[in-house]
Amino acid sequence: MSLHPRLLWATLPLTFAALGVPQRACAQTGASASSTGEQTPDAVTDQEDIVVTGSYAQSLAAATETKRQAGFGVDAINATDIGKFPAQNVAEALQLVPGVAITRPRGEGLYVSVRGLGPQFQSTLLNGRPIAINDLIENGGANGRQFRFEMLPAEFVSQIDVVKTPTADMTEGALGGNIDVKTFRPLDVGTKTTLNLRGTYTTLTEKVKPNATALTSFKNEDGTFGILAGAQYWAKEVRNDRSYNTGWYLDKFSSALGTGFYTPGRTRPTVETENRKRLSGMISAQWKPSPELETTLDVLATRLDVAYDEYGLDIYPDDASVAGHKPVLVPGSVKLDGNTVVAATINDVRFMGTREYSLNRHDLITVGLKQAWNPEGWHVVANANWSYAHSFHPSYAEGTVRSRIQFFAPLSYDSSGGYKVAPTLSTPVNVLDPANYTLYPFNIAPKNSKDWDTYGRLDVDHEMDGFITKLSAGGEYHRRKRDYRRRDFTVNPAANTSLTGFAPNGFEQIPFDNFLSGVDGNIPRTWIVPITDVFYDKLFTDAIANGPLTPGDLRASYVVTEKTAGGYVRADYAFPVGGVAVTGNVGVRYVHTDQVASGTLTTGNVATPARFPQTFSDWLPSFNLRAELTHDLVGRLAASRVLTRPNVTQSAPQISVSTDQPTASGGNPALQPFLATQFDGSLEWYFNRSGSLTGALFYKKMDDYITAQNINVEIPGRGTVLLSTQVNGGSAKVYGAEAAYNQVFTFLPAPFDGLGFQASYTHTSVQASYTAGARPIKDQLVGLSKNSFNVVGFYDKGPLSTRLSYTWRDKYLTGIGSTTQVPTYQAAFGSLDGNLSVRATEQLMFSVEAINIANANTYSYNDRKLQFGEINNYGRTILFGVRAQF
Repeated sequence: MSLHPRLLWATLPLTFAALGVPQRACAQTGASASSTGEQTPDAVTDQEDIVVTGSYAQSLAAATETKRQAGFGVDAINATDIGKFPAQNVAEALQLVPGVAITRPRGEGLYVSVRGLGPQFQSTLLNGRPIAINDLIENGGANGRQFRFEMLPAEFVSQIDVVKTPTADMTEGALGGNIDVKTFRPLDVGTKTTLNLRGTYTTLTEKVKPNATALTSFKNEDGTFGILAGAQYWAKEVRNDRSYNTGWYLDKFSSALGTGFYTPGRTRPTVETENRKRLSGMISAQWKPSPELETTLDVLATRLDVAYDEYGLDIYPDDASVAGHKPVLVPGSVKLDGNTVVAATINDVRFMGTREYSLNRHDLITVGLKQAWNPEGWHVVANANWSYAHSFHPSYAEGTVRSRIQFFAPLSYDSSGGYKVAPTLSTPVNVLDPANYTLYPFNIAPKNSKDWDTYGRLDVDHEMDGFITKLSAGGEYHRRKRDYRRRDFTVNPAANTSLTGFAPNGFEQIPFDNFLSGVDGNIPRTWIVPITDVFYDKLFTDAIANGPLTPGDLRASYVVTEKTAGGYVRADYAFPVGGVAVTGNVGVRYVHTDQVASGTLTTGNVATPARFPQTFSDWLPSFNLRAELTHDLVGRLAASRVLTRPNVTQSAPQISVSTDQPTASGGNPALQPFLATQFDGSLEWYFNRSGSLTGALFYKKMDDYITAQNINVEIPGRGTVLLSTQVNGGSAKVYGAEAAYNQVFTFLPAPFDGLGFQASYTHTSVQASYTAGARPIKDQLVGLSKNSFNVVGFYDKGPLSTRLSYTWRDKYLTGIGSTTQVPTYQAAFGSLDGNLSVRATEQLMFSVEAINIANANTYSYNDRKLQFGEINNYGRTILFGVRAQF
């Protein structure tokens, strides 16, 4: 018998055991969520008074009702109308949910964290189904399981649910939250068409890019068939001014300073530009020939092209990798503050004008089919989905092309101004004089990441009388494959080849005269860089392009395959306690995973294919209780066991073995999943249809936390070697509180009765103990902010709708460092955003939206605030347009 049938047969006993007891059917309680494949609350769809017809207040009311009626802990965001989501970006909208924080690289919401746990700990679904993931290919990195929300047009989204207390029927994978993004469907929308035309203006580029979205839906008169289609073209020009630093390192100049002192590593003033273009299409078709049968087809496809062009000046204070050069600290120039060398002069430092160009193409297609059969007292749902994500460079000429020129000179630096001031970085050598430069090795690093996700699921519900109101069971099979390939072409020019002799027309001064203009400090503000096309044409020959794969290329590539079979049983219950109606659900999920991580081990120039299979199985119980204490007051208790599988990049066997010592470095194919036991309690006061005041306490105890460490492993042909990698073994406890409030002030006299307010606050604490090399890490997790909040004031009445929001999150750990490198932190950051729309007629609306109105910078620092990190300024974004509906 093949592996697939074995996995499926393993889940069938759970399904049949749960459904073997006949019971008389009865109506399901309204507070219990369906477990027929959608995995998120659907009770709200039966609430006929919740009709979203275009206002933010009505959208808020629908989200409030979703939270109130659900049989588990959830927060929701709803579209205000077809093609009209409350934010221009899905991630931007999610940051208004209590406990949710986002990252905004270069000003675009991209990744989502929930309750202090980073993007890899979230499970993102599209219409209740898993989805393939596009990876980072812009530079040398890869992220693995972090879903890129930029791939989903906000105009296609009807609702997003963030589930914080899972039930047994929900697909596993989230220690933070299950994020289910739902797109529009024709039987819900009816017959209508919307057109949305907008321009996107970014202040640093001073350019406007066009955006256009069209959605049209048809439903026949008897409501048995509908089809919806959507298309979007979206573009944005981006510029990000950045002062970048790789970290502060221990004892790089111990011969001059003694031991125990930290100095800065590579530092780079740089301007990053992006030309972003996204083309998306969506089709949804539904057929409902009878009340018992319904078929739904969902298709979505997106292509995102990001043309990235960077103009940098790399400065290497401690790098001795170039033959004949070694940085030397000048005696008497050092200024100390504790263990930090805050200022010094260093001779023979490498300065490097760098141009990096790539066209990063991200394709995503997902096809889902759902068949529902609802005979009296039963609900049977079959779900199938196939999705494919491809992130790649269309050609070598667009595959992270790095053209670099260099000179060596004294560097004087001073970081005593702190991390919000650009550090002093000065040299007596003219950085604008091309005669000072020689060539540095030219590099092209094309990447090709393919991710396949295949999913099948069957759910059966049986409604019952008595204490047990519904019994559910189901099983699913999920196969995911990540195939990641990377090459590195390096061309070494002759030593000391001059820039002017090599290409008199091959360089330019950066085309910006206001670099970090709002930031104080004596940092270089202009410099010269290579011209990519000139260097590519002169250095990258056909012979190089057609060369064989090197051991390094093979080592950097990998394939990880996961085959997962899961099954669950769930019982929904209802009983009174005095005058209190108590409902909820209890269940258990079993999941079995077969994982194979394949790659190449290298020993010197010898490459050996390797394959590392492993299996793991887990039981994941869950419990949710909802008590309607009064008509307006709801209390909840929940407990569950949850898991997140290791990041694909952590499991990949990218291992390099030393030729002369029993040591190696790379990924760890033996990593086990993160596991956590979590408890939640909440109290929710719904004082009117669109108003609520809620609070929640949460606690997560994480087992097998993955940490950096050295371990002994068996390597084919080499025996036992010491591998520097990541391992299970750390422990962490995350706990905290959330509070949220929203209300429309309808009690005020007109016209002020359209005013409203929305706010949330989250406090998160952690007890953690793990290591980064030999460096102990205590009570910190990457991406966890202790405090975060958002406030939204809005006015929504008649033809006028306007909002002003401020979101803020506390500092958080971004890098754990190592034995010789200090950890890094992202400083606290807040963003002020606004929106104004005016309805000119029933069919026509004009709008303007602004992001980062205050032009706030983002900052990072290292272990101490005197150890500068990064400064980023991406300016303001303004969107303006018109929307028509008919």
